[in-house]
Amino acid sequence: MRLSARVDYALRAAAELSVAGSHPVTAVQLAEAQQIPPKFLENILGQLRRSGLVRSQRGPEGGYWLARPADQISLADLIRAIDGPLLGVRGERPEHVGYEGPAASLQEVWIALRASERAILEQVTLAHIAAGKLPEQVQKLTEDPAAWESPSLI
Repeated sequence: MRLSARVDYALRAAAELSVAGSHPVTAVQLAEAQQIPPKFLENILGQLRRSGLVRSQRGPEGGYWLARPADQISLADLIRAIDGPLLGVRGERPEHVGYEGPAASLQEVWIALRASERAILEQVTLAHIAAGKLPEQVQKLTEDPAAWESPSLI
């Protein structure tokens, strides 16, 4: 799975918003806190606002805040708001692609991969991220030393 820079920035900005509570935070403050290019972040925050995950207010007391409590916003919600569905094959949902012959079971692999991604990304919320306390199932996955190693390209 590859996460775009837009998703990475969105997740980091949303984590900042989750600790701010209902107090508006400016895009400049978010950009500085997470070292995100400010103009890029403005566009991302606009997408999150249009998706109903973030609210905003203009003016001297303005800024951005989460539209729902942090424990009700999953990482999957944020990723979908920025990049669309969690898994696509050539721009299609995996249930809409089909293969012939020996490649036929690839569709099932893509469906299983999406289910695995969902099992983690829909379970982890901004509250988990902000607290630094991941759900037990996710924490167990990170305890495996092999999870931290990149497979050899040889």
